Amino acid sequence: MDYSLKTLNQLRPILLGFRKAAGLTQATVAARLGVTQQTYAQLEANPAAVSVERLFKVLRVLDVDLALTRAATARPAKAGEAAPVSPPPAAAKATSARSRRAPRQPEAAPRPARKRATTATTKKRENW
Repeated sequence: MDYSLKTLNQLRPILLGFRKAAGLTQATVAARLGVTQQTYAQLEANPAAVSVERLFKVLRVLDVDLALTRAATARPAKAGEAAPVSPPPAAAKATSARSRRAPRQPEAAPRPARKRATTATTKKRENW
């Protein structure tokens, strides 16, 4: 099944849908990635904040292929040029219980990040 992504906000329900369709828990996916369940939960909650490299690792674990297509343009074809082809219609979107609920209230502005002291006791970041 193909899914069309136009914004980063659409990525979360699609990742969640692929994980659930594969019958995997967050803990299982996290174990396959070599990270904690909490780390994977953060990624799944806000996939727009992760690097492309990490996103590709998650897609590999979920056995999902990523295909990029050129968007159809509205310009008319010139003489001797093939007309632009419309992309196939998007398949049913992956939904979660949360996305079927009433819309959320707008989120408050994010708090500014705190400066972290660099000490020997600073928690080591997970590398994956």
